[in-house]
Amino acid sequence: MFTGIITDIGIIREIDQRGDLHARIETGYDVATIDTGASIACDGICLTVVATGGGDPGWFELTISAETVARTNLSAWAQGRQVNLERALRVGDELGGHIVSGHVDGVAEVVDMRDEGESTRVTFRAPAALAGFIAPKGSVALNGTSLTVNEVAGTDFGVNFIPHTRAATTWGTVKPGDFVNLEIDTLARYVARLREWQAA
Repeated sequence: MFTGIITDIGIIREIDQRGDLHARIETGYDVATIDTGASIACDGICLTVVATGGGDPGWFELTISAETVARTNLSAWAQGRQVNLERALRVGDELGGHIVSGHVDGVAEVVDMRDEGESTRVTFRAPAALAGFIAPKGSVALNGTSLTVNEVAGTDFGVNFIPHTRAATTWGTVKPGDFVNLEIDTLARYVARLREWQAA
């Protein structure tokens, strides 16, 4: 489990398709504290560490299945790309965002960006099958970042990014036309399932 609070920006140093997709990500984390088999959310995708190494900076390696690639924006990963990182939640950690599983539901497209004061308003277009789970003032995880929805219009929804969020994550480099990983709020998922069951 994760909180959607990004704690490092990693850099993809190697990426290779050998049966499954293999990636090596440079990180500011102390890799001596990362066990093989640990979960790290990379752009919101819960992935398993298969190896670590290096010193300062260190790195960790991932093996990524075709199923995960198909459901996420991983096809756009390339050497040198920055990715949002978050280590798994530990008992006693501050829950600053919302509960995030790291199981991406689909990808959303960035359709508009505009400055509003010091902040940036970004409009996203969600897949039609997921749009009904997104509500004003509700939570979503986008590229692993816990965010509050401002407004919803059909399949489009808006989010405001304050300067700190853009500086502490990869959101400072996102542009219209980009596709980002979308995880809907777990609570919204269960409310929708309960309504389906009651209607049956």
